[in-house]
Amino acid sequence: MLQAQQSTAANGRRRFSTGRRGVVSKVAAPVAASAPTTVPVQFHQAKLGALVNEQQFKAVIKGLVASGKMPAHLEPAWEYFYDNYKKAVVNSGVPGADEKLVTQVQASILDNVLLQAVQPYTFPSFHVRITDPYNYYDFGQRYVGTLIDFQNSVLGHRERWDRVQELIEQKNNVVLLANHQTEADPGVFAHMLASTHPNLATDVIYVAGDRVVTDPMCKPFSMGRNLFCVHSKKHMGDVPELKAAKMETNRKTLIAMQRKLNEGGVLIWIAPSGGRDRPNADGKWSPDAFDPAAVELMRNLVQRAKQPGHLMPMSMYSFPLMPPPKTVDKSIGERRLTNFTGVGISLCEELDVASIISGSEDKEVQQLALAKAAHNAVTESFKQLELAIQDPAFRTSRSEFSQPWLQVA
Repeated sequence: MLQAQQSTAANGRRRFSTGRRGVVSKVAAPVAASAPTTVPVQFHQAKLGALVNEQQFKAVIKGLVASGKMPAHLEPAWEYFYDNYKKAVVNSGVPGADEKLVTQVQASILDNVLLQAVQPYTFPSFHVRITDPYNYYDFGQRYVGTLIDFQNSVLGHRERWDRVQELIEQKNNVVLLANHQTEADPGVFAHMLASTHPNLATDVIYVAGDRVVTDPMCKPFSMGRNLFCVHSKKHMGDVPELKAAKMETNRKTLIAMQRKLNEGGVLIWIAPSGGRDRPNADGKWSPDAFDPAAVELMRNLVQRAKQPGHLMPMSMYSFPLMPPPKTVDKSIGERRLTNFTGVGISLCEELDVASIISGSEDKEVQQLALAKAAHNAVTESFKQLELAIQDPAFRTSRSEFSQPWLQVA
């Protein structure tokens, strides 16, 4: 796992064979026992793996702009990204979190964005994470891990995650109805479960919207996750001439989802809100309302599957790590702000669907009731999770919160 020590020498390199170009692996500087320490940083272009400081990295950016390989407006945007990421990592106080690590991680992101420009990857309806010859999962985990304050991060209700693992092993299906806060949420989810439930961390399938499979900065990270690719209602009509094709993609995705659920043993993560949470007028964060149609869709898919299924609300706290823009922007290419912060996930009790919808025979009323029950559970869980992350005294007083990565470090 990411926390394990690697046998590769501190500054060694390994070359992996690929169909088109070599993949060079260079070991990053150690960070912390609970973060991605000596996981090799892989590069498609060996020359980018040689960058070790800010001056070298920004010189490469300038060179790309000068040669026409990068639009000029992206130079200040990437410099902003590098600068605030460097500030977050270097000031974290984590041993080994230095300028060299910052540069290596940033160079690996640039390396993948450049590769997508010349060899763009098209996501199928059901995408299986790519780990060979290039490990996109480790690529994403390394970046997110450098921004997580593991000392102040928490896992909520470990015993419920134990139950999820048991259900998956019994070929049951589990759907997590979660709030969604940042582009880094899949990485946060995996880091929180890696030490106790590694299979859940790697095998979960995310229901992914337009942005994560089209934004050039997001695509390489998405390639390291299992995805059911859909087009959300928020973006369905952004380009009218593509609406029919998007609807057809969604149809194919639903078929793929039903097939996987029929097989059983599937863990699915979906954000029924249709996007990331945003702060309210007072600057407070809370889970956005769930779309009843999205919750009902998952209920229908689970109910129709050949294997038993379960709907479980889950709260996610990650917004300080990579805050989204305050408003929803349909354009691709947002400015990235990063911070070193505590994060967490917490699992709620399974929804008793029959009981929740028993109060009415009206289908619409039933759908609203189910979505409201899921959202209420996530909202209340989020409040407790936020307190556990921000207040060490509260955290230690509540048995439902744990920090298993510190116990195995």
